[in-house]
Amino acid sequence: MNSFQTLSEGSVTSPAGFTAVAVAAGIKKENQLDLALVVSQTDCRCAAMFTKNQVVAAPVIVDRETLAANNSRLRAVVINSKNANACTGETGLANARATQQAAAEALGCTANQILVLSTGVIGVQLPMEKLAAGIAVGAKGLSADNGRLAAEAIMTTDTRPKRLAVQVELPGGTVTIGGMAKGAGMIHPNMATMLAVLTTDAAIAPDILDGLLKTAVNLSFNRISIDGDTSTNDTIFLLANGASGTAVADPDSLAQFGEALNHLCTALAHMIVRDGEGATKFVEIQVTGAHSEADAHQIANTIAISPLVKTAFAGSDANWGRLLMAAGRAGVVFDQSQINLWIGAQQADELQLVANGTPTAYQEKDAAAVFARPEFKILLDVGSGGEGTAVVWTTDLSHDYVSINADYRT
Repeated sequence: MNSFQTLSEGSVTSPAGFTAVAVAAGIKKENQLDLALVVSQTDCRCAAMFTKNQVVAAPVIVDRETLAANNSRLRAVVINSKNANACTGETGLANARATQQAAAEALGCTANQILVLSTGVIGVQLPMEKLAAGIAVGAKGLSADNGRLAAEAIMTTDTRPKRLAVQVELPGGTVTIGGMAKGAGMIHPNMATMLAVLTTDAAIAPDILDGLLKTAVNLSFNRISIDGDTSTNDTIFLLANGASGTAVADPDSLAQFGEALNHLCTALAHMIVRDGEGATKFVEIQVTGAHSEADAHQIANTIAISPLVKTAFAGSDANWGRLLMAAGRAGVVFDQSQINLWIGAQQADELQLVANGTPTAYQEKDAAAVFARPEFKILLDVGSGGEGTAVVWTTDLSHDYVSINADYRT
């Protein structure tokens, strides 16, 4: 039985001591929400993970510098959408730092207590007058009731906000973990997602917080793929302000908190995949029988990002040859004569398509019916005799994905 309770209406402000605000600062058109602040009433310890893309946005550079100097006294995160502040040179860096300063002045703290996130179009300078004015207005409207609106303000091509919270019963008391994420395209498991902010009122040391975040990300955001591209801005923060007065330090508390954090991150990651640009299918791919978990993950991920596989998903075409083709080019050695492949709507092993590398006597209509469902599972055992297993979640590749990204800047 889980030691945590999911709060379906929860958000990044569900933990004690956190507030937020969403503002229409004029970065987007038609008075849409485009700026969010997430603020803690007290100092936070912070862990973070960033994109592994070599081309990184100004906020990533500035946040790395900020956390290198201060990871235990953070107070706020400022997030803008529509503009990535990426590939913007020294001006972009100056604007990211100016955003920190503007927030610090509005909130009554110092610039190195502010983290900044941006998402949107690459290669365009931030409209700093609008941003600064939005921060000043937003700082006056902070509330614990604004978590839902904050999740809306950070959306770009997302069609719906992604937010959740969980309460955890620990030996020392109850703590809450909240979070919000955005991402619908340019999603690939090379760090996390495009943007995510997680909060908790637990008291946790920075080094422990870092380990918990890495584990959670590797089990969730690093197991999703929509289009195989990794953003210049990918960032995830985990902020802990200790407002509950409950510490996470002993083994039991660490295990229970970690389980809840993993659940929260996995749920947010699933929301991202389900909202993938143009996506009509949510597909779970499980690989077993590999020599190691890393091998299994590499095979599963190669299948998940294959354009031929993803277009087969879109067309409800149970073309399992594409699945094996992708597995075979993953760079992992296995014996194709030992491969077993199943698909299913509820259970991954409902219908076996391949046994020991050879097609079974399945009915094509049955396989097509599975692929026609909005959600289904695939299980591939590569027959190497190992205990390596991994699961990833992906989408189909539809006409709408092309349309959305062809018109992205217009």
